[in-house]
Amino acid sequence: MSYVAVKGGEQAIQNAEALLQAMRRGDRNLPELSLEQIKQQLALAVNRVMAEGSLYDEDLAALAIKQSWGDLVEAIFLLRAYRTTLPRLYYSKPLDTEKMQVQRRISSIFKDVPGGQKLGATYDYIHRLLDFKLAAEDNEYQPPENPVALKDTASHRTNGNSPIPRSIDTLNKEQLIQPEKDIDDEKKEPFDLTRQSLTTPTDRDARLQNLARADEGFLLGLAYSTQRGYGKNHPFAGEIRVGEVEVIIEPEELGFEIAIADIQVTEVQMVNQFKGSKDLPPQFTRGYGLTFGYNERKAMSMALVDRALRAKEFGESMEGAAQDEEFVLYHSDNVEAQGFVQHLKLPHYIDFQAELNLVRQMRQDLSMKKDE
Repeated sequence: MSYVAVKGGEQAIQNAEALLQAMRRGDRNLPELSLEQIKQQLALAVNRVMAEGSLYDEDLAALAIKQSWGDLVEAIFLLRAYRTTLPRLYYSKPLDTEKMQVQRRISSIFKDVPGGQKLGATYDYIHRLLDFKLAAEDNEYQPPENPVALKDTASHRTNGNSPIPRSIDTLNKEQLIQPEKDIDDEKKEPFDLTRQSLTTPTDRDARLQNLARADEGFLLGLAYSTQRGYGKNHPFAGEIRVGEVEVIIEPEELGFEIAIADIQVTEVQMVNQFKGSKDLPPQFTRGYGLTFGYNERKAMSMALVDRALRAKEFGESMEGAAQDEEFVLYHSDNVEAQGFVQHLKLPHYIDFQAELNLVRQMRQDLSMKKDE
């Protein structure tokens, strides 16, 4: 009997998978969605999957989105799982974002900054109204009237512009902002979240790796909480930049550096007022965010949470969930979180029977006490 039950369950699972594939495909009278369409027209979804899946590959991210029926968390799970099968050939050099070929760059703390404000492509200044023109099958986008604007959205390598300096450098020169430690000054190997188990308390490099692939919605909620008083953040967007950076490796067999790719990243530096402590003078402090692709909301949230998690470093009181390192780092990963939540859909007959018997016994004991 048990064998028949197992076989019956196996057939049901196969049927469920076949039904899923059919529903994912949708109406077969309509053209199938291609990976190129997903890459080009759902680029922000692709960018999120690459960032939280910890793998920069637009084709694979698009495939994961298609396979997951548009469920981005499931797509992230698929990409993360595939990533674990890939060999580790080299470690790249730290990305030099100062040499970023900027596609978009803004600062909210200065009106005029070296290199100028560069709006790029953004939803920031448009009305949040449904555009029914997009529902038309023959809809064609209208390019900017100014041809220069088109160049602004492309890599500066096409027009020879030099890298744009950071706006926060102005505060650096006046020593008004806490300096960042140079990686060479640390004299240690960076933490590798993909190969080392995370334990708390931990250092900032491990925290930033965790936050870089943390769930965007989770970080967004925590970031919002810090602005509402559950933390010490009084943030300003010091600089937000999106653009391409070179990935550089130095193979031992060659003995010199080579650039192997250009990737798009989003970098955010948040500026926060700090009243000072017994060891530090009043100054501004930083929160930092860096993600794959065009991912501003995630990078901003990451920067706000990064600053909140530095509370002990600055001698601040712990007043909010975003400042609790263990809470944030152990609950931010959507792959792990969805596994714990969704496993509740699997059979739990034995566990529940044990609890059911326990509750019945507790009620019986209580009834007997009342009778006494």
